[in-house]
Amino acid sequence: MPAEPLDIDIDAEAYQRLHALLDEPAADASLTPRELDVRARTRQVVAAEVAPRAATLDATHTFAHDSVRALARAGLCGLLFPEHLGGTADTTVAYAVAMEEVTAGCAATSLVFMTQTHAAYPLLLAGTEELQRRYIPGLLDGSRYGSLAITEPDAGSDVASLTTTATPVADGWSLSGQKTFITTGDKADVIICFATVDRTLGRAGVTAFVLEGGWAGLTRGAPLHKMGMHGSSTAELFFDHVAVPRENLLGEVGGGWSVVMSSVVKSRISAAAQGVGLARAAYARTLATLTRLHGHRLPDECSFALAGLRGRILQGRLLLHAVARQVDADPGVSPGQIAIMKQSCTDLGFQASVDAARILGPYGDLAVFGVERCLRDAKVTQIYDGTNEIQRLLIGRETTRAMEGSA
Repeated sequence: MPAEPLDIDIDAEAYQRLHALLDEPAADASLTPRELDVRARTRQVVAAEVAPRAATLDATHTFAHDSVRALARAGLCGLLFPEHLGGTADTTVAYAVAMEEVTAGCAATSLVFMTQTHAAYPLLLAGTEELQRRYIPGLLDGSRYGSLAITEPDAGSDVASLTTTATPVADGWSLSGQKTFITTGDKADVIICFATVDRTLGRAGVTAFVLEGGWAGLTRGAPLHKMGMHGSSTAELFFDHVAVPRENLLGEVGGGWSVVMSSVVKSRISAAAQGVGLARAAYARTLATLTRLHGHRLPDECSFALAGLRGRILQGRLLLHAVARQVDADPGVSPGQIAIMKQSCTDLGFQASVDAARILGPYGDLAVFGVERCLRDAKVTQIYDGTNEIQRLLIGRETTRAMEGSA
């Protein structure tokens, strides 16, 4: 078999036909007509303008600018935001199915895409009307890139131990410290930065600020070299007495913890959708490769292996949709429910990619067929937005509390 790209990489119609085969009536039954329309529109854009670029972005480590702009032009970066800010006021479920579609076409593009939402969402939650109007529209139309600056060298999942410090000054605040593993950090025009006003206060000292990328005192490290997600950049940020105007305080002093906790609901839905999308991409690429090898009648052993993958992908999709629907009905969904979804779906994305590579044997190792890219891209989804070990800890704590309460 020649080592050339699969048809689904370069033929938009072939891409859409194959992925339509992977739609499951059991999952689609719970989607509204509008949510199905969002999925169809996203898949069309992905087939034409995202998936054909994915392999090149990965091989050349080129930032997914053109792909993200295509999604923004289609109005897909504003699904969770009101119309007066440039959004479309869609459901969390619509956002989840769009995220799955983008990820299936190019996981790195989906990481930039979701980070636009992650940067804009805290502004929607806690920003003044003036801050929202100043910053959100540019994030939704793709004219500005955004970053969420939480993680530090010694403060990852434990947000309460942040050391980046905000000191009050006459006309606002002065920020000093360092952030690391910041998605789109080297390009961000809008940075939602979390700092502490008093380290002795723990989480009660965490406060959120809106920074602009060109401000004096803010410098950026070179993009970090990563195993996967090569079309998305990750960098360190350094703050040396960055002057932040008083009006760029996001929410209340000491209110940053609640902003983080409310924001991670959406970010963990993003990661879970990536897991389902990567599992589906690995399945689709395996199916396309096997068809090229064997024709449309697959050997029984291949069909048997694919059957297991299909069932697990359906389970992950149902879980993703169910929890997203819960969030639409009640934003106060328990951390344990969110954690079950994030951990299960991202584990699915990685394990499905491992299994797909095994099914294909030596072909699974070849970059041209894309399964090994799914495997490399999937690993980080188990790590960011709260490691899956942290998710299991949250699930376990919730289970323990429930047992104690029933005693």
